[in-house]
Amino acid sequence: MFGASWTMAARQLGAVAAVSTAGAYAGRRQRPVAAQTAPTAPTGCLMVGTGEYVTGFVDGGAAQSDKGTGVLALVCLDLRARGKIGRLGMCGTNGKKLPALRAHMQRVLGEAYEGIDPTVIDTFPRDGVVKRDAYKEAAAAFRPGDLAIIFTPDDTHYEIAMACIERGMHVMITKPPVKKLEEHLKLVEAARRKNVLCVAELHKRFDPIYLDARDRIRQLGPFSYYWSYMSQPKQQLETFKAWAGRSSDISYYLNSHHIDYHEWCMHGKARPVRVTAHSSTGVANRRLDGVETEDTITIVVDWKNFEDGSIGHGIYTSSWVAPKSDVHSQQRWFYMGQEGEVTVDQAHRGYTVAQDGAPFASVNPLFWKPTPSAGKFAGQRTYGYITFEAVLDAVAEVNAGRKTVADYDGPLPTLSTIAGTTAILEAGRRSLDDGGVAYELLYRGSGRFEVPYGMRAVRK
Repeated sequence: MFGASWTMAARQLGAVAAVSTAGAYAGRRQRPVAAQTAPTAPTGCLMVGTGEYVTGFVDGGAAQSDKGTGVLALVCLDLRARGKIGRLGMCGTNGKKLPALRAHMQRVLGEAYEGIDPTVIDTFPRDGVVKRDAYKEAAAAFRPGDLAIIFTPDDTHYEIAMACIERGMHVMITKPPVKKLEEHLKLVEAARRKNVLCVAELHKRFDPIYLDARDRIRQLGPFSYYWSYMSQPKQQLETFKAWAGRSSDISYYLNSHHIDYHEWCMHGKARPVRVTAHSSTGVANRRLDGVETEDTITIVVDWKNFEDGSIGHGIYTSSWVAPKSDVHSQQRWFYMGQEGEVTVDQAHRGYTVAQDGAPFASVNPLFWKPTPSAGKFAGQRTYGYITFEAVLDAVAEVNAGRKTVADYDGPLPTLSTIAGTTAILEAGRRSLDDGGVAYELLYRGSGRFEVPYGMRAVRK
């Protein structure tokens, strides 16, 4: 099922399954560690963010989604048990909720999986302390060469990532890495100056079906047409109410997945040149007590093919007002090249579960497998896991001097290679704010691997 392409990529990026071993849960607070000038193996890892994707902890309990266990913290705990992570930290902003968070992690991790030990996690800020810039203290407690993984609201990514880069840490940022192309390019320059990796968390690149589809797409001649749709149920607006419509929108949150995927497929074959956006409203503002934000956003992008100068176009739609269904997130897309087409329904992998007391579900254990196997965590081969392990392995190689940072431009979604995605998302936001005005993306040259440096409105 996984295919030769995925198997080769997984091996190259260090996706080796293992069984974790550790002790029982008791609850742990931060402990001071003197900063060192160079890391020793294994790499230290600081998780910045304590929300749904990290811990599964929402509004005082487990998230009512497909991520009640969280993803990142469990992956990091397992990688630590496997000897790939040394010191492990977690940083939020509200120390008042940390005792309840630790109790949650005991329930859904420590008591659920043999050998997973949340007590090893040092937390920031201290219990009872509310500190919006606690990430500064946390980063100072880790060493240059350690890894920071950032899962916080979109408008906080830049300042957190920059602080960690200046500390000399390698950085991985959830999508979108930033909201503005200017900030994106500044992070690229800072990472180059400090000689550290700066990577976006784009797990669809590790989906075996998406990976095989990309390999096929690149053999289908010049690009002609692409569309994607991705949604979440309107109940998720309760989970996102702290930031939805305030610090970001649904396009940044969901369209970033497939815009990046399409850009990755087109790398060196075509580049985006013109962006417009459209939206629907009416539901989210009611559920968010009057916050003005879109329900559904569609971005339309013109692409220019290098091979023959022809034009293709892509349509990317995301929504957070969908009804509940058999999947948490509808995800599907269609690609047409001049010599063939590809269709993928990411949400439906031909695997359904019906159980008394639970909704009918189409499940996807290729992405994430929280169900224990013989009492142990067994999700090491999922692409939700591999995306983190691949970066951790790359960090270890760079720190050891066996690889350079530039060696991972391509094998990983480094920020220096994905500026086009940020440019499209920002241009889409600008188009919406300007009443649908088109934005042209600007390049310094005509090379196949040039990235945008700016954008301008196209006003008739």
